[in-house]
Amino acid sequence: MNNKLNSPESRDSTCMAYGAQVEALLSMSDASVWIDDLWTIYTGYMVSQKEMGYNPRAADLFCTFRDLVFFFQRTQLAK
Repeated sequence: MNNKLNSPESRDSTCMAYGAQVEALLSMSDASVWIDDLWTIYTGYMVSQKEMGYNPRAADLFCTFRDLVFFFQRTQLAK
């Protein structure tokens, strides 16, 4: 059985599609603006934690936030 999802063309086209989405995202604002906005969003989330109560996924959310910030920092360096 030939699974097209595992073919090299499929991986290449997936990478190209992701690249196009990232390009569109970065064309909206500079990476530094995205980083500032992410900090604003995360700060608001952390401030509201007292009102929202315990969230067992708080550590996972921080890791996601951190990875997004690192992603935008890498895109800044790549320019």
